[in-house]
Amino acid sequence: MRYAQGGGLTPKGQQARERVRLEAGARFGRGEKTAEIAAELRVGKRQVEKWRRSWREGGLDALRSKGPMSVERLSPRQWERLERELARGPLAHGWDEGQGWTLVRIKTLIGRMFHVGYTVQGVWKLLRRHGWSAQVPAHRAIERNDEAVEVWKDGVAAGKSTAADLDAYICFEDEAGQGLRPPKGRTWAPRGQTPVMRVRGSNRGRVSVAGVVCFKPGARTHLFYRLHVWRGRKGERKSFAWRDYRDLIVLAHHQLGAPIVWVWDNLNVHLTGELADFIAENKEWLRVFQLPSYAPDLNPTEGVWSLLKRSLENFAAANLDHLVRVMKRKLKKIQYRPHLLDGCLVETGLIIEPP
Repeated sequence: MRYAQGGGLTPKGQQARERVRLEAGARFGRGEKTAEIAAELRVGKRQVEKWRRSWREGGLDALRSKGPMSVERLSPRQWERLERELARGPLAHGWDEGQGWTLVRIKTLIGRMFHVGYTVQGVWKLLRRHGWSAQVPAHRAIERNDEAVEVWKDGVAAGKSTAADLDAYICFEDEAGQGLRPPKGRTWAPRGQTPVMRVRGSNRGRVSVAGVVCFKPGARTHLFYRLHVWRGRKGERKSFAWRDYRDLIVLAHHQLGAPIVWVWDNLNVHLTGELADFIAENKEWLRVFQLPSYAPDLNPTEGVWSLLKRSLENFAAANLDHLVRVMKRKLKKIQYRPHLLDGCLVETGLIIEPP
């Protein structure tokens, strides 16, 4: 049985709900306790108490359905057609300011397509009844080539085969950075009063981290990383050099004690001639594959950065050294929880199975 949270039920769901109420009424007549009825029928105690009051006043008739909560004005075929048009996005229907659907826009679209008048509240109930909800969307680059991503996914088998042939780990590398101004996080405060937290106003200086998550069927998942601190001094390098990536690859190889299949994006420094020569010189234990452009969702290391940023929400660092110490501590906690790293792989939709 499916309930529309805060909105109307489907007719089928309404009938099922009525059966539950009548069952509760029969139990009231047998003198059963509220807690027992709530547990048996899997509803809240307060709801059972409300039904009991109605039953006392009007018996079983008071527990029967009072009729449909709202009339479904679109036929099933019309709803399917509307759903297809909503999937095309607002831009396809002439709204070029913002790519999100609002109740007013959907109301207008229904009127255009079917010449059926809905109120904004009626549109809200219609959407909730069909399992829709207001959500924060995930942003994806306009430049992303979804066809190239699918081709890459189909070609993942080549990387898996290579890893199986070499008895190697598959290692996903990525970079992230954090300044003295922390990510914003939620906190409790009195309703109507915006909470204020004091953080560093200056954001000069930055801690960059290059991390790699290594997977192998039947083996423990590992996370390795290197940090680079930029203090904003004249002539100081702001990001990692090719030697830093070379050292990270060597570190992972020595720590794992096995060949590795290295997967990373198309960052300029990843494509330098020095790194290409290093990869060619060590091809007996190292293979490198490039991720498609604008496809961070295929890299499980992005999940590690999400965990790290979440742990730094509202954190006011005294200085860069303080930030480095805290980041190292947070990353170490993640290292000792391989199930979190496995969860990052699951989020990508990629599967690494034994050959």
